[in-house]
Parts: sequence; structure tokens; C-alpha cells
Amino acid sequence: MQIEKFEDIIAWQKAKLLTLDIYKSFRLCKDYGFKDQIQRASVSIMNNVAEGFERKGDKEFSRFLFIAKASCGEVRSMIYIAHDLRYISKEDSQKYYDLSVEISKLISGFIKTLR
Repeated sequence: MQIEKFEDIIAWQKAKLLTLDIYKSFRLCKDYGFKDQIQRASVSIMNNVAEGFERKGDKEFSRFLFIAKASCGEVRSMIYIAHDLRYISKEDSQKYYDLSVEISKLISGFIKTLR
């Protein structure tokens, strides 16, 4: 399958799902600093994939993919705290963790194809 627009990228599609889940799960969270940070980190994944795709050249795209991958790590790290503080259930915690790992692997594979 040829990728013609960033919306065709599976990592972006899955990052969008993760972002929607994060926003829904934390919409009532009163820890506004935490809520803001995890939402920003999740949005950063999909936005950096999109922005990198729209840049010129594989080198620049790779740079944005590395940022997106780092944001996956940030989301995963925050998921531990969210669970420990009981902001989210164990089931949601595992779901978000697994999805972020999948996204990270997809991004890593994409980076390898650009090299």
C-alpha cells in the first residue's frame, strides 16, 4: 500500500485512537497538570507523525518520527503513575500501555524503512 497522506500511516491511525482514549479517560480528572501532560504527550505522537510526513525528505521525517516515539515513552511512563494514583483502571492501563508499545514498534519500523 502506498502512503499518499499522513492519515494512511497506521502508526498515526493508532496514535489517534490512543489520543481519543486518553482524552475520554481523563476528561474528569481534577489533577489538571497531570491531565494536561498526558494529553499533550498523546497528541504529540500523532502530530509529529503528521508534521514529519509533510516535511521535505526522509531525514527530516525520521527526526519527527523519533520525537513521536519519545512521546510514546512519555505516555507509557505516565500510564504507570495514572494507574498507581487510581486515575485509571488496571484494564485501561494495560490497554493504553499495549497500544503505546504497538505504536512505538510501528514508528521504529517506519524509521528503519526511511534509512
